[in-house]
Amino acid sequence: MSDQTGLAGSDPIAPPLRRTAAQPHADVVVVGAGPAGLAAAATASESGASVIVIDSAEQPGGQYWRHRSEAAGDDDGALHHGWQEYLALRARFDAGMGAGAIRYIPATSVWMVQRTPPASPDAAPCFTLRLAPSYGPGAGAATTVRARTLVLATGGYDRQIPLPGWHLPGVMAAGGIQAFIKQNGALPGSRFVIAGTGPFLLPVASNIAHSGGLVTSVLESSSLVGWLPRAHRAFGVPAKGAEGAEYIATFLRRRIPYRRRTVITEILGDSHVEAVRTARIGRSGEVEPKSSRIIEDVDAVGLGWGFTPQLELPVQLGAQTRLDADGSLVAVVDQNQRSSVPGLFLAGELTGVGGAVLAVLEGTVAGRAAAADATGEIGSATTAELRAMRRQRSFAEAMHLAHPVPEGWEQRLHTDTIVCRCEEVRYGALSHAREVLSGEDSRTQKGVTRAGMGWCQGRVCGYAVTCIAGAPAPTRAGARDSAASLAQTNHRPIAQPIPLSALLDVEE
Repeated sequence: MSDQTGLAGSDPIAPPLRRTAAQPHADVVVVGAGPAGLAAAATASESGASVIVIDSAEQPGGQYWRHRSEAAGDDDGALHHGWQEYLALRARFDAGMGAGAIRYIPATSVWMVQRTPPASPDAAPCFTLRLAPSYGPGAGAATTVRARTLVLATGGYDRQIPLPGWHLPGVMAAGGIQAFIKQNGALPGSRFVIAGTGPFLLPVASNIAHSGGLVTSVLESSSLVGWLPRAHRAFGVPAKGAEGAEYIATFLRRRIPYRRRTVITEILGDSHVEAVRTARIGRSGEVEPKSSRIIEDVDAVGLGWGFTPQLELPVQLGAQTRLDADGSLVAVVDQNQRSSVPGLFLAGELTGVGGAVLAVLEGTVAGRAAAADATGEIGSATTAELRAMRRQRSFAEAMHLAHPVPEGWEQRLHTDTIVCRCEEVRYGALSHAREVLSGEDSRTQKGVTRAGMGWCQGRVCGYAVTCIAGAPAPTRAGARDSAASLAQTNHRPIAQPIPLSALLDVEE
């Protein structure tokens, strides 16, 4: 546990930061302790490198393996897939800490990272990371860490699209419900509707049922026919099929309705969620006539439309990006997870949302290559690792194409539908800015309407604002415009309070 005294960004009379001549440094610094970060750290330490791991959570696992507080006792892993793999990775990680090869700094965010020029012609450049507590005042003085090589494994978060009533209490991201259950062992409601697209809806509903909640419906916007021409890709990862069979068994046993080509058109309620209005949609996203129905007596709604990589730090360093198959902006890497920035390695969702198995593979390769660069050794991906990554990536691409965000969602918004919840910017203001004020990209919309200027800095509304602004969908002509507009939303500060005195040490 690091010492973070005096880092309370919300305390106007906090004492100035204590500066020390000796800043913590390591051959490899890993940001994130989820599947990719744990694998990178363990592999780098086993390759002979000194490692520092910085994680915003209080304990390792990331979002995928988020679990109950270890101080309260062991988690039995009942709500997790791949729990034995986590325990194996965690044992390697703990062994590295026990041997002094890994230093773990939890509950800490990286709010800025810089690439520092070499001190001499023969020296290698390094990275300087600026730290602050993830929340609260923190407890120590370590505010800067230096690294010879850097592995970013910051994961992603739920992608959201707005709909009428989504601002009501009781509406959560599907991933938020999952995290709540795993960490707290409790439910944030009693009667749920889960809606959106993608296989992730299945484990969310399953965990709700196993925890004693009632899932009144799971609404999948896709027809699932997109899997037919890509079924062969699923055969390359048979574990996915076995996992899916478990969910199907749970749905049949619990009698959970699963409705395809169905979306929520409106969430109903006065001061909280009370019901949802649903409808079937056609191939172009249009609502089918006479298909509207209301699901009554609902107190919790989970919405999930895939995931968005957390790209702030790679973008801050100037890493090359591209549009992935699902329309997300992702970072470009080579077969050893090297980015376009020398010394910077990226693993996990940053390179494209592909699940925990792929993240562990990428983290392993990134950790080995980063350690090799830092220590002057040779380390690269094995043939078996490259083949496994290709199979996992092929499956992920098939999943994205079979479960796209449905067209036509903007047509179901009302003029007064809130799109940016932080700044309470409504759809009418965004459409006016687009049609009258030439707000045809997210940056212009931000300047004109304040969309994306609140606490989350566009993390929730950025995708929707980009679409509303008029950028073409990535599957059609104009993908370059879409990528540019999405990139604008990632040029943003980390949503992290810091004291003004922390800026004094920032190098020009």
